[in-house]
Amino acid sequence: MKEITVRDFFDAKKKDLALSLVTEPETLGNKITSPHINRPGLALAGYTEVFAADRVQIFGETEIRYLQTLDEDSIFPRMKEVLTNEIPCIIVSKGLTLPSTVEYLANDMNVAILSSRLSTIHLMQLLTKYLQDFFALEKTIHATLVDVFGLGVILTGKSGIGKSECALDLIHRGHSLIGDDMINIRLINERLMGRPGREFGYFMEIRGVGLINVEKMFGIERVRHQKTIDIQIELMPWQENMDYERIGLSENFVEHLGVKVPIIYLPVSPGKNVSVIVEVAAMNLILKNEGYDAAEDWNKKVHDEIKRKTKLKNIEVSAVEDDKERDYS
Repeated sequence: MKEITVRDFFDAKKKDLALSLVTEPETLGNKITSPHINRPGLALAGYTEVFAADRVQIFGETEIRYLQTLDEDSIFPRMKEVLTNEIPCIIVSKGLTLPSTVEYLANDMNVAILSSRLSTIHLMQLLTKYLQDFFALEKTIHATLVDVFGLGVILTGKSGIGKSECALDLIHRGHSLIGDDMINIRLINERLMGRPGREFGYFMEIRGVGLINVEKMFGIERVRHQKTIDIQIELMPWQENMDYERIGLSENFVEHLGVKVPIIYLPVSPGKNVSVIVEVAAMNLILKNEGYDAAEDWNKKVHDEIKRKTKLKNIEVSAVEDDKERDYS
């Protein structure tokens, strides 16, 4: 299970969240273990049976004003009960000032209080985004990820099959690279996000040429930091006895971190323009998302043609039978 100390969190987000430390530095040792946050209004009122104590606690204007209505004899037992639950830390929004009793108790019970100049809503949005990203399920796979017409296309296949060369051609045609060779996949808000598995630049290994820096060679507009993964294309050697998809009526899916992604098994052979096929696959998925399926359209037209010819044939048979009846009569 992932975790981060309040000290490391404070150091990492001090600037982004406009944070300052209210309590003593020794209180920064607690650990944050949940991607969620909590506003402890009910807990401050005395109801702690369903208190989410494992979450970072946000004190906004509502909580501060409520505490200011209480005398010290009331604040002390209520805050002590909240802090006894071993909460990770408290973050106060808008730079508001807590009653001195709260600060005293937090220092005594070793719970950090941080103050942010941001509004409560803005603070919660940024903090939630950071925590969900930090605690997201993740895995790293051997692949190349490119942005093609706004879709995240992840290219997989055996080493040497041509993933990097295909991605390079796509970049040359105006698309963007997210990462080559190693791709880190994270599950964020029920969607798969892909980013480079290594954080030292947008390098690609092109066999016969060596390493190239895509950002330096093609410009900043040809790289992306991360992208949702919309489709996977598995490059595989052409085999005569393999039954490859030819119409597209049946769809295949692959699962990453519990999320299903459509997958295309693309046979590769000398002379085949793989990058153009990848573009077509992306455009076809866009059309499907818009409600148009070429395979279904073709299938419907074939069935309509069969019905039309069957109807014509029945009419012709009926006409012949009518002629026979007239001849007999």
